[in-house]
Amino acid sequence: MLKQNLQYKLLQKLSPQQIQLMKLIQLPTQAFEEKIKQEIEENPALDSGKDNDDDFDEDSQNEYDDAGTETIETDINIDDYLSDDEMPSYKLQSNNYSSDDDEKNIPFASGTSFNQFLKNQLNTLRLNEQEEQITEFLVGSIDSSGYIRRPLEDIVDDLAFSENIMTDEEEVKRMLDYVQQLDPAGVGAQSLEECLLIQLKRKPETPGRNLAILILEKSFEHFVKKHYKKLIQKFDITDDQLKDAIHEIEKLNPKPGGSYSGNTKMIEQIVPDFSIRIIEGSLDLTLNSRNAPELHISHEYNNMLKGYAASKDKSKSQKDAVQFIKQKLDAAKWFIDAIKQRQQTLLLTMNAIMHLQEEYFLTGDERKLKPMILKDIADKINMDVSTVSRVANSKYVDTPYGTKLIKEFFSESMKNEKGDDVSTKEIKKILQTVIEEENKKKPLTDDKLVGLLKEKGYLIARRTIAKYREQLNISVARLRKEI
Repeated sequence: MLKQNLQYKLLQKLSPQQIQLMKLIQLPTQAFEEKIKQEIEENPALDSGKDNDDDFDEDSQNEYDDAGTETIETDINIDDYLSDDEMPSYKLQSNNYSSDDDEKNIPFASGTSFNQFLKNQLNTLRLNEQEEQITEFLVGSIDSSGYIRRPLEDIVDDLAFSENIMTDEEEVKRMLDYVQQLDPAGVGAQSLEECLLIQLKRKPETPGRNLAILILEKSFEHFVKKHYKKLIQKFDITDDQLKDAIHEIEKLNPKPGGSYSGNTKMIEQIVPDFSIRIIEGSLDLTLNSRNAPELHISHEYNNMLKGYAASKDKSKSQKDAVQFIKQKLDAAKWFIDAIKQRQQTLLLTMNAIMHLQEEYFLTGDERKLKPMILKDIADKINMDVSTVSRVANSKYVDTPYGTKLIKEFFSESMKNEKGDDVSTKEIKKILQTVIEEENKKKPLTDDKLVGLLKEKGYLIARRTIAKYREQLNISVARLRKEI
């Protein structure tokens, strides 16, 4: 027996226009330009550039739209192709922009790869066929930093199974010695210690170079941990002798592969979305003109729709054609409206940030940055926190003090001894300054840093100091020590 039920559901659903707007807001300038080009290519109803037809203004456009839509809807149910269940493929494509599509035209270095550069040098060696195969395999095992990270016994197994080359560790080690003679110096090493030693042994003999080799071979751990007193006692040397040896080691490259130009990674070109200038003591905010393209509806498509509305006899093929035209026109209008809303949202958000951080933008002093979270801006402009996040995470602003990522202006707050809210960025800046000015022979421990910041009015726990120090990429006191 069949049963019938009546069920009510309350659902919150975003319209295609809202989805399109959110995706446009989060795009940086370069990706936004690519999106516009893609949209113009996919939608022939959308044109770029100035609209020079004076007789075709916005008012006549709206009047025509009203008349045209009314006429069409007597024959065609427009909702059939605007409904959520039967969304046209065009709208599905334009409203489903993903991170996979976010490809930019970025300049990059071209030429011979790092591994090919090494293999070309093997041609200068006198090797038999099997030796050539082993050395090429070793070169192919070198990573982008210039190291061979795998044990030789594993490489022996790989040669047997994948290359059908029967060999042993002794022969592989002998071939590795050849590889380690290639340029740049240090390439093919299996550890940092070996990499540094290879480079040192290529240098001319000097007392500092010889002592540096001895230190790395006999007391590498003491050197890494900067136990300088133990090194002085063990090798019976003076402070100046140790300083010369350390200076020789500091000139070496710990990542020889990174120095090869053909190994250069792609470099992203940053285009600021905003510009802030100081004019007569006041801040002036402008949006990059590349974020405000001139787009308009194609006249040809509007004329086609108008011609259909004026015709008396309407065939099925004409109805199908006009349905396609109307779909493209609506999509073009949505896209233009979304761009305008994007511009307004960007300016509104950045304007609120600029006024909240006015002291910083006028002085450039990071200690003037006020505590600011996403919710503070969202409350000021009456928008959702997610919208502010989309603006802040991927946009840059050109200031008198350099190009800055907008999200860098956001920070949590802490209380000073007076009970005032201060930005964590201000505390980090003071911490960085204190460490830069410390005596490098006796660097400040985290406990001492707690005391110094307390004297300056900032009550911070030691674990917080350690966290901020790590965020600033500053080592612990022992590793900051110098002779």
